[in-house]
Amino acid sequence: MNNVILFDDESRDHLLPLTYVRPVCELRIGILTIREKWERWLKAKTSFITQDYLTAKYPIHIADSNFVINGSVLPSERLCRLIEQLDINEALMQNGELIAAHLNVSQFQHLMKEEEIEELQGFELEEDTPFLKINRLHDLFALNVQAIRDDFALLTKDRISQPLSDSNRLLGESKNLFIEEGAFVECATLNTATGPIYIGKDAQVMEGALVRGPLAMNESSVLKMGAKVYGATTLGVSCKVGGEVKNSVLMSYSNKGHEGYLGNAVLGQWCNLGADTNNSNLKNNYSEVKLWDYAAGRFVLTGLQFCGLIMGDHSKCGINTMFNTGSVVGIGANIFGSGYPRNFIPSFRWGGTNGYMTHKLSAVKDTARRVMARRKKEFGETEEAIMDRIFEKTAGFRTWEKV
Repeated sequence: MNNVILFDDESRDHLLPLTYVRPVCELRIGILTIREKWERWLKAKTSFITQDYLTAKYPIHIADSNFVINGSVLPSERLCRLIEQLDINEALMQNGELIAAHLNVSQFQHLMKEEEIEELQGFELEEDTPFLKINRLHDLFALNVQAIRDDFALLTKDRISQPLSDSNRLLGESKNLFIEEGAFVECATLNTATGPIYIGKDAQVMEGALVRGPLAMNESSVLKMGAKVYGATTLGVSCKVGGEVKNSVLMSYSNKGHEGYLGNAVLGQWCNLGADTNNSNLKNNYSEVKLWDYAAGRFVLTGLQFCGLIMGDHSKCGINTMFNTGSVVGIGANIFGSGYPRNFIPSFRWGGTNGYMTHKLSAVKDTARRVMARRKKEFGETEEAIMDRIFEKTAGFRTWEKV
């Protein structure tokens, strides 16, 4: 396999606020991020075509021969085989949308300038070609069942799990449970009859935890005592979860450490939910849920009856926060107080039902430095520059009195 470059397509704007701080392919769904999936499937290192202000952290590497792949697409065996068979000047399309192309340097430069590549020969994928594609925020939890199953098969093939100790209760087949080296699992109930359970390196499942698969726990994540987790749920690296969680994705380094309910939800990185925070995922009249869409500039129907909270990176909420059905919170927000916050809270907002003000950028940065240092991560100059640009880009939303 030659050089692989993952590009953001127009879905990137529909995936805000999560894609303010990362390329689309850095979103986590299943066990792995989309980028990690492609690297494993194609046995290649990848680079990025993304927003200009993200390129210092997510650079591009151009070679004589380049496989350019849509970063919102998840790999499958058949799709990877078709991509590997592409000759230079050939592309795979679906309904007129570019899925993958094999380009030389000259063609790649045309692509970067958004110019037509005249020599490019496109092949339409057959409708039954199996793969998942992330187009909207709610896809991250709605498609997570299949994504966990696919990643579980990929990561555990021809490998032997660490043993499950006798203090636990396993319901279902042991072949659907995989425990990585260094993981601690004691006095828990694990149900693999409903889907696979993957417990990553040095992860902890504490006493009394109740788990129904599919579940993906990445390295050093923790399920606290008495936690109740329903599938399909993903915990990224170093997440802490307590209380009740259903069909949710926590990207990495985010915490819901206490009682309260999180359902049909997605949290970015470095988020923290205060004790007894709850989100509604079902409207009282059982009608279709609307969700704020940055690209549309309005609330858009999701086609879902169950849809909870989407929270951008570095956002926090205080104890007893109540999020309404279909809520979207931007980057660097701090939410607190009684009552239901708005269904859409722009980035860098501070407050709650009694009113909002701009969360000072310097304060957001100071908190980020302290929080990341606890996990031995640095909020450096690159991260600070990205935060500065996001603050500028999102300023217009903070002028709205009502949304």
